[in-house]
Amino acid sequence: MKKHCSYLLLAFLFLNACSSSKKVTKTNTTSSSAANIIAGSNANTSITNDGKIWASLWQQRAAEYRALCFQAYNIAKQRVDEGVKKVSTKPLAIVTDIDETLLDNSPYDAAQGLKNQDYSDKTWKQWTDKAQADTVPGAPAFFKYAASKGITIYYITNRNENERGATLYNLQKYAMPNANDEHLFLKNGNSSKEERRQEVLKTHEILLLCGDNLPDFDMLYDNHPTEANRTAITQKLQKEFGSRYIVIPNPSYGDFEGALFQYNYKLSPAQKDSIIRAKVKADR
Repeated sequence: MKKHCSYLLLAFLFLNACSSSKKVTKTNTTSSSAANIIAGSNANTSITNDGKIWASLWQQRAAEYRALCFQAYNIAKQRVDEGVKKVSTKPLAIVTDIDETLLDNSPYDAAQGLKNQDYSDKTWKQWTDKAQADTVPGAPAFFKYAASKGITIYYITNRNENERGATLYNLQKYAMPNANDEHLFLKNGNSSKEERRQEVLKTHEILLLCGDNLPDFDMLYDNHPTEANRTAITQKLQKEFGSRYIVIPNPSYGDFEGALFQYNYKLSPAQKDSIIRAKVKADR
């Protein structure tokens, strides 16, 4: 009987050991699979495009983004109220950029980032053809208010001529003032907006300029200045910001990115990632 009990005890211990071994093996396999998934994700997604996904998420979900946009357009409204009280020899106008100043294209940037793809003229045109961009918080109300005060709105954008119809349709969906061919100045072969601003100045006094990218405001930012030069120009023009220049936040793209990569738009994601790692300030 004692011998039989011993056999039963040994069998129990053996089965228990097998059960424990299975549990450990299963846990290790799960951890290994998770690690492989994470490693695969990191291997297949660039820092640049991960950053664009995060930036798009912030633009779409952060109340802080909305607050900054409201802040900018609240200041712009104050400048309108001040400006209409002054005597001018010409009618007043506001010049505005469109993308990320008036229309929100974060769904496009997010889609490209999730596919680990850079911007391309083809995919951008496919997006703008849909005319589905929402508006930047505070923008429609501000431009309609300015128009109610007798101020003409001019839209100066670096969208291409073949995007005219869809662009106007997208603006007209939100009943934007002066959303017509006469007041929409598209890219004319030169990305600089200075010549188009001068066209407006022939007939109007520009009270405000609204944009998300510094070349939207001043020709000093044209011709691909370096990071250091952009900073120096901004320092020189500091009194204009909040006075005549109304800047809307855009963390996804712009000339800040071009300057970072020395305006070499043919760099691979890996090359861009290398530059970002080298330039970012981090506690090492």
